[in-house]
Amino acid sequence: IAFACLLALAYANEDAAILRNEQEVNVDNFKYALKLDNSVDVEQQGQLHGEEWKVNGQQAWTSPEGVPVSIQYVADENGYQVVSANPPLPTPPPIPEAIQRALEWIAAHPSKD
Repeated sequence: IAFACLLALAYANEDAAILRNEQEVNVDNFKYALKLDNSVDVEQQGQLHGEEWKVNGQQAWTSPEGVPVSIQYVADENGYQVVSANPPLPTPPPIPEAIQRALEWIAAHPSKD
């Protein structure tokens, strides 16, 4: 997965010069870092815990509008979770009250099938 991400990143930034490119891949852990001269800065490390991977990473770049963008994340048995983002990621609107009541009723009255 990490290699595919790096390949896609390199293709999208084929004119960018590499300032830093570090990779270490072992059976139970990995880490890599890539920094390009066009503001792209990516780091990720992962550790195998039993049969589950825990991966931490961060990505930063400057948008075409000149706005700095950054994301820090963790991916583990609970899935991909953004720890922080700048600018903040959009959040969904609140669940309407009628829908929330319906969901609570469904949870309280499970199907007997």
